[in-house]
Amino acid sequence: MDYRPWLANYPAGVPANINADQYDSLLAFIQECFNNNGKKEAFECMGAILTYDKLDKLSTNFGAYLQSRGLEKGDKIALMMPNLLQYPVALFGALKAGLTIVNTNPLYTPREMEHQFTDSNVKAIVIAENFAINLQQVIGNTEISIVLTASIGGMLGAIKGRLTNFVVRKIKRMVPAYNIPNTVTVKDAIKQGSKFTLTDVESCSEDVIVHQYTGGTTGVAKGAMLTNRNLLANMLQIKAWLSNSMGDGKNVTLSPLPMYHIFAFTVNCMAMMSYGAKTILIVNARDLGSIIKEFKNHKINVMTGVNTLFNALLNNEKFNNIDFSELKITVAGGMALQNTVATKWKDLTGCTLSEGYGMTESSPVASVNPVDGSAIMGTIGLPVPSTDMRVVDESGIKLGVGESGEIQIKGPQVMKGYYNKPEETANTIKDGWLCTGDIGMMDTNGFFKIVDRKKDMILVSGFNVYPNEIEEVIAQHPKVLEVAAIGVPSEKSGEVVKVFIVRKDKSLKEKEIITFCKQHCTGYKVPKEIEFRDELPKSNVGKILRRKLRNNN
Repeated sequence: MDYRPWLANYPAGVPANINADQYDSLLAFIQECFNNNGKKEAFECMGAILTYDKLDKLSTNFGAYLQSRGLEKGDKIALMMPNLLQYPVALFGALKAGLTIVNTNPLYTPREMEHQFTDSNVKAIVIAENFAINLQQVIGNTEISIVLTASIGGMLGAIKGRLTNFVVRKIKRMVPAYNIPNTVTVKDAIKQGSKFTLTDVESCSEDVIVHQYTGGTTGVAKGAMLTNRNLLANMLQIKAWLSNSMGDGKNVTLSPLPMYHIFAFTVNCMAMMSYGAKTILIVNARDLGSIIKEFKNHKINVMTGVNTLFNALLNNEKFNNIDFSELKITVAGGMALQNTVATKWKDLTGCTLSEGYGMTESSPVASVNPVDGSAIMGTIGLPVPSTDMRVVDESGIKLGVGESGEIQIKGPQVMKGYYNKPEETANTIKDGWLCTGDIGMMDTNGFFKIVDRKKDMILVSGFNVYPNEIEEVIAQHPKVLEVAAIGVPSEKSGEVVKVFIVRKDKSLKEKEIITFCKQHCTGYKVPKEIEFRDELPKSNVGKILRRKLRNNN
């Protein structure tokens, strides 16, 4: 590993390296957490609690059920739900059964779902009933034969659960009617699974256990293959980074970010379990009231989130009246943290808001600011233990301090590759270095800073939006001749999608494009701004120049 100048600025007690081979599998680590923490509370959602030993038992039953349905080691199971208690049960049960997890955003449209499920050859799915209508539209085009449904009230207890489901289904009408034969609820699957014995499945460090979808730097979503070793390494790196600040092992952590997102998956689920922490699951992060309620009900010690969430909370009067005396760690990721937000957060809570950096392809954390108060605002911090980062020019030559170029990452957390995409893997991982596509620089103390993001990627509230996908959808509209998509600044979400369109039919109106996009794209991908033009700037070979559109916007 190259010389690492950042080690001199590591917080006291943080090791230069971790042992990525401490466990043979993620499952071995999880079982250790279950065994060590017993009756301690592991997850809480809407007041309902799962202890570590209860979660162990329920997930074992769920895994046994999956095996009883004929699923075998390596088969893919999609988990498509918000932060419900069913998520950790299904996650750990599937891992115990030897399955590969395919985390799926529940807000995906049928088109997006079909791509992900067919690309990964998904055979089973656990889906929140609210979104089953979308699955109904595409399931015939997939290999999915086992469908398990989760309801918001499904694990909240008999009385509260029935009441919650009645409100969600009958009053708020949040569950559109669907017709998928032979569906089984997660609750019934657990009950049926108790009649079977779970068969142990061997899993080695290089086995792929998660397909986490990402656009990479270009194009359509690809399945990043994350191994046992990848996820274990990143969990141990995060654990080492936070250890001095976590204290007595009685930590309460808040997880407003969805567990299907790689940031929350590794940090809030895996790393926090390593401390025996209790994690509060927020079903809907846009519901600021639910976050504020949990702050009032618990002494929150650790919180993760994205810039837009922290900003929204800071601008909520009710949040300003909370007791933050027990808050020790807050970490921002997923998108750039604004300096004004970090400053206001520290002023209000007394807790430093530390920015981290990573990619799905790095499981995801590559660097993070210290949480001991020595963070440097405006940077993405220092590379985590056992991680090397460098800045290179267009020829791949390493650049010096203060010089701008592409950031590259090397470490045990770097993915195995993209599923069934060897060429794209080779373009992304070169000689063991993960090419991020992000332009950055390193200062004399080893702190890294992002100078410019990936050329074309748009970040909407921490979610990647890729112009190629938006353009491909809009180009299908019969009245569109040409289209280009870019990101433009937004106070609310960091960025929003703006599209430039050359009309084939002059009668085309903005409303038609919005309606069309809503049919084919998740909400955050739908353009918020539309500009009609007579022509779009192009290179000498006819490539549309998004850069010029951004510069002239």
